[in-house]
Amino acid sequence: WDQGHPPGKAGMATRCWVGREAACPSLGAYGIVLDAGSSHTAMFIYKWPADKENDTGVVSEHSMCDVEGPGISSYSSTPPAAGTSLVPCLNQALRDVPKEKHAGTPLYLGATAGMRLITNVQASDAVLSAVAAMLKLYPFDFRGAKILSGEEEGVFGWVTANYLLENFIKRGWLGEWIQPQKKTLGAMDFGGASTQITFETRDTIEDPRNEVMLKLYGQVYKVYTHSFLCYGRDQVLKRLLSKVIQAASYQATITHPCWPTGYHKSLSLSSVYDSPCTEKERPNLALNTTITVVGTGNGSLCALHVSKLFNFTTCSFSRCSFDGIFQPEVSGNFIAFSAFFYTVDFIQVVMGTPVHLPSDLKDAAETVCATSWSELLQKAPKLEKRLPDYCAVSMFVYLLTTKGYNFNNRSFPNIAFQKKAGETSIGWALGYMLNLTNMIPAEKPSSHKSMLYNYWVILILLFVVTTLTSLVTAICLLRHSKSLTI
Repeated sequence: WDQGHPPGKAGMATRCWVGREAACPSLGAYGIVLDAGSSHTAMFIYKWPADKENDTGVVSEHSMCDVEGPGISSYSSTPPAAGTSLVPCLNQALRDVPKEKHAGTPLYLGATAGMRLITNVQASDAVLSAVAAMLKLYPFDFRGAKILSGEEEGVFGWVTANYLLENFIKRGWLGEWIQPQKKTLGAMDFGGASTQITFETRDTIEDPRNEVMLKLYGQVYKVYTHSFLCYGRDQVLKRLLSKVIQAASYQATITHPCWPTGYHKSLSLSSVYDSPCTEKERPNLALNTTITVVGTGNGSLCALHVSKLFNFTTCSFSRCSFDGIFQPEVSGNFIAFSAFFYTVDFIQVVMGTPVHLPSDLKDAAETVCATSWSELLQKAPKLEKRLPDYCAVSMFVYLLTTKGYNFNNRSFPNIAFQKKAGETSIGWALGYMLNLTNMIPAEKPSSHKSMLYNYWVILILLFVVTTLTSLVTAICLLRHSKSLTI
């Protein structure tokens, strides 16, 4: 259904209705997607029981598993280790999916920006081959491991959010399909190596690369999407370190305004310049050179450095977000997940600051920056590993949403920062599976009524007949008792 192309591999696009397990024996009632992100891999097991629907959609998350260690892209020099890393989660899948369903359970792996950043094609192919070889050893219906484009990642995240929130279609109380006539939600994803924005728009999309036309359940959606590579959380932090090191002329000890006071760390230049996102700024120094970075917790100076990560000046269209990328005006409600959620959740829960307006986010970011390392540790000891970076990431989220995507006092409150809809995680994985298994048909399901519909009609008729019979019997008995009394 995406851009008019038939989904999946040849022979895979068998159309069948969710919830009719007998009509789709090849699908069974489970599906598995491995989300191979840049920083780590997560496995999601989905379930679509034939006998009941949940509140947020027909397909729901049955269980999930976080793969220990880094993302598969980090194994480019030792590809077999990428496959081995998945074993504990795949073993969990053997337990979580009933044995009799194993052979009919589709299994997919989708890799995202971390793999897109590997410029050596042989290296990325070797990693995917090693991963595929491992997945083929399991009794599931393995249907391929591939690298998603940034646009696919954005669109599948948008489909997941709107599917779960029943913005496309939902079941009526009689079991019939209803199109709720609700507006779709925009979706904003913030991963380790890239960030995506996707939303439906009526405006002209001036760059055809940003336009996707979707036909879902008989309705056509014109969607704007863009993925910014090197703007994910981990890559932003590397690029920021590069700017700070550069500004300090590569001295042995430098200050970092986005790190809290009382925090310092020694690091090698190779840890900063080992990425395609920073290689253009690589200095003429030995990469094994070690420097000491000392935090100064200066919010305004941090904002200045973070703003240098964006190019707000170049634009060959009528309007742009940043880096010369066209973007129509944001409209409607949005859902912001992944690191967007974790950042704002930290501000609201740990720092105790509600975020309603852009100014709230800016003030909160400055407060985080001004909080010392010892205070932060006291507030959130379990988050020690990520604590030094919340100042920079909060400032980045503020600048990205306001100066980048142009959310303002009127539109910013329309963003909901959350990671789940009901009990199901929001991300591209569910939308990807729905597409490849063709569980969202292009045509409107007007002719389809579930078996529930017939059962409901019979039950209602029985209820009416029983009620009327009871009333007639009661009236007759009442009359009879009155006549006896007289």
